Formats: sequence, C-alpha cells, structure tokens
Amino acid sequence: MLVRKLKNCPLIVAGDGTHLRELLHPGRDYPFSGSYSLAHAILPAGESSLKHILKSDEVYYIVSGRGEMHIDDEVRPVEAGDGVDIPPGSCQWLVNTGPSELEFLCIVDPAWRAEDEEIIE
Repeated sequence: MLVRKLKNCPLIVAGDGTHLRELLHPGRDYPFSGSYSLAHAILPAGESSLKHILKSDEVYYIVSGRGEMHIDDEVRPVEAGDGVDIPPGSCQWLVNTGPSELEFLCIVDPAWRAEDEEIIE
C-alpha cells in the first residue's frame, strides 16, 4: 500500500506559478502504477496562475478558498467543494479572488509532463 504524506512531499513552483506538492506520479521513485498524476496546489491571495495549455485531461478540485476559473473564453466562479473539468488543449488559468489561499487538487491524465505544458506569455 502506498501512502504519501503531503507534508513530506517537496514544495515546487510549477510552470504556471502555483505552489505544488506532487503526491502521486508514475514517473517518480516510488511504486505507483497509475497513469495519472495527483498534486496539491496553493495559489496565494490576490494572485493568478499563468495562462497555460496542457495536452492532457485535467481536473481541479477546490479544497478551500474561492476564485475564478478561466478556460478559453469561459469564466466561472469556483469555491470549496467544486470540481472543474479542463479539456486537453484548452487555454486555462485560475485567479484567487478571496482573502486567503486558494487550495486545490490537480489530477492530470495521462500524468503531467513538462513537455506537455505550454505557458502562454
């Protein structure tokens, strides 16, 4: 049984500017056989992620806070308890509109790879 503790996962700053801790990824040095990746993300108050496009399917699950999810030309408010489906090839970014951190989970299938992400300047 694989159990990974969030507090033991290294903090990284993702290409889109969010603060991530990668919980599960099939390409890492632990025995995970899934085809997807799972990361815990934080977006500080008043900040937004950079516009980016992923080749993979992605889902965000909002754990706490509130914001605005942008996918192509659509904008929707999001808050704790919301799940967001982000189709592959979509231009996406997230804005934290609340007074505290926006905390969310990212599930990417197939698993996230740097070469599958394009940051839009």
